[in-house]
Amino acid sequence: MDFSLFYFADDSTPAGDAGRYELLLEGARFADRHGFRAVWTPERHFHPFGGLYPNPSVVGAALAMITSSVAIRAGSVVAPLHDPLRIAEEWSVVDNLSGGRAGVSLASGWHPVDFALGRVPYADRKRALADTVERLRGLWRGEAHEVVGGDGAPARVRTFPPPVQRELPLWVTSAGDEGTFRTAAAARAGVLTHLLHQDADELAAKIAGYRRAAREAHGGWEGHVVLMLHTFLGTDRDEVRATVEEPLSAYLRSSARLIAASFGASDPDFDVDALEDEDLDFLVARSFDTYFEQRGLFGTVEDAAATVERLRGAGVDEIACLIDFGIGTKTVLDGLRHLDVLREACRAR
Repeated sequence: MDFSLFYFADDSTPAGDAGRYELLLEGARFADRHGFRAVWTPERHFHPFGGLYPNPSVVGAALAMITSSVAIRAGSVVAPLHDPLRIAEEWSVVDNLSGGRAGVSLASGWHPVDFALGRVPYADRKRALADTVERLRGLWRGEAHEVVGGDGAPARVRTFPPPVQRELPLWVTSAGDEGTFRTAAAARAGVLTHLLHQDADELAAKIAGYRRAAREAHGGWEGHVVLMLHTFLGTDRDEVRATVEEPLSAYLRSSARLIAASFGASDPDFDVDALEDEDLDFLVARSFDTYFEQRGLFGTVEDAAATVERLRGAGVDEIACLIDFGIGTKTVLDGLRHLDVLREACRAR
């Protein structure tokens, strides 16, 4: 099992706060020194939840300059919002700055308002994702692509600078939809997923289907599955619960309306504004218990090791540990040493 760090903070700090990116930078330095596999950053627009990361290639370029070995990955680039030419250009810069450590997970997108930046309608986002995978691969290899210039004349273009890696490591991000797992398998891409809308048993079944499809389509290739989990470890489970309860509950509250709004986009009868405060309180309390007990990496190293073994049995290859959900920066950084003990123990096992 590989271990990575994943970032997706709720950015509610005051304007002008000089410490917004301290946890990102210091966590990346820790991951680099201690043999973690990667650092993942997302793409998010127009909302405090995830608002630190409007462009993962910009953040990735900064991480490239302060690390030497950890992989630098987007989790995720929202493919329908960008021309593949632009994705290839930006991530080739990151690949060069990092000496060949870039990787990208592509997502179809979740929030209709984000598509104010988009090239395609929200309803066509899944088709746009599938198209981007192959176009991006070709551009990364240096292939020329047909475009229409500003004068209306056709042209063939290649992207620059040329990347360090011959092939760009690619994943497809899935919130749990089995069709997205199939898309990833057909495209010979990994899967980046989470447990927000699925449990571990459901995930295991989807991974098994993904691996079967990948083997059949690509001559025995098994694929690669990354699971994002909220993470905080300590020496006492009750102390860990007390440490994470308030910030994780606030984090879940900040995202609850956003997640509910994305469901509302597919259900015209759903009114997110009809959600009363007491209903939101109940939702957050239930969500916290579920996350702490079943859908996160919390407690002691021993607690977490048992979770890791269950996930290994489900077919997960890498755990992307989401660490920036509101706990104080110093507390999170101090807690990384316990995560490193877990990483070492799992590697030895």
